[in-house]
Amino acid sequence: MAQKRVLLLCGDYMEDSEAMVPFQALQAYGVAVDAVCPGKNSGDICRTCVHQNSGHQTYCEKRGHNFKVNLAFDEVEAKNYDGLVIPGGRAPEYLAHIPSVVDLVTQFFSFEKPVAAICHGPLILAAAGVLKGRNCTAYHSVGPVLIAAGAHWVQPQTLALNVVDGNLITGVSYRGHPEFIHLFVKALGGSISGFNKRILFLCGDYMEDYEATVPFQSLQALGCHVDAVCPQKKAGDTCPTAIHDFEGDQTYSEKPGYNFTLNADYDGVNPSSYDALVIPGGRSPAYLALNQSVIALVKHFMESKKPVASICHGQQILAAANVLKGRKCTAYPAVKLNVVLAGATWLEPEPIESCFTDGNLVTGAAWPGHPEFISQLMALLGIEVSF
Repeated sequence: MAQKRVLLLCGDYMEDSEAMVPFQALQAYGVAVDAVCPGKNSGDICRTCVHQNSGHQTYCEKRGHNFKVNLAFDEVEAKNYDGLVIPGGRAPEYLAHIPSVVDLVTQFFSFEKPVAAICHGPLILAAAGVLKGRNCTAYHSVGPVLIAAGAHWVQPQTLALNVVDGNLITGVSYRGHPEFIHLFVKALGGSISGFNKRILFLCGDYMEDYEATVPFQSLQALGCHVDAVCPQKKAGDTCPTAIHDFEGDQTYSEKPGYNFTLNADYDGVNPSSYDALVIPGGRSPAYLALNQSVIALVKHFMESKKPVASICHGQQILAAANVLKGRKCTAYPAVKLNVVLAGATWLEPEPIESCFTDGNLVTGAAWPGHPEFISQLMALLGIEVSF
């Protein structure tokens, strides 16, 4: 069967997570994804924004990652795609007024192809006149516009709500990504096998934002049970994250990211009850590598030969745990010294998306490699998405 192909409709100041999580998750599942933006060509950048509740009457906004589109908008033909994804954020507010965007969305509906829109994304659907009589949801403040467009508005009781009406999937926010993406995969005709796995995420303050959120929600979307823990923290506590980006300097830049909510207690965690361990990068591994309970946890997974997936600076923890001797692995280039001194054979991350599997160990260099990183972990766990 031909590979499924999906279009991601981007714009400046789209919501960071709502663009990157479906973009990389779908690729990890074997779906080809073209990301486009009106007026931009392949390799151009869309700036993103981080929207997050901060105790005020509405969400706050911070700068997110720079998102690189991979196809010129003018090259897009709806008939060549199996589905459309529309992220939220502020981009839909102006995209809804561009005739070529509205026409493109209308074509997807005329072909009755799956369309998934989240947060403020349904504003574009309202402009396209495709919501009349359809059940849908969105971020709360979008409701009046959708009602005026003739939609049957489903009031969001939680930020994780998703609604399905035929080929249309709508969601309230990135909090509902696991179900949102799962529903879209199903709408594309996908089936998931081997998903009954329990996976542990080793988190810390100022771990890299994407490197925590993307694999966490991608694995949840497959149906895996995923627990995120951090030393000295409990379920419901948060870890601040760091947005590390490549902006032309000699090293990556850093901006504040989302607050990542943990869903399990660290104390009393039983590593034997999990099938795999994931270690995000960022700045947290530098201090987690000094924690003896963290070292013991990592050693359990490696000695038990359970899958361990570590990315970017996460390999600092593996080096400290003395589990890399004789192994082949990569990491962010600045971590090469740790890896080599730990006795590993260094695999050059060229390009930076490179990821490698050596026995039970999957290593990656940075978040642009997430599709391969997640796909290789899925292979070790026996998880497969078929279309």
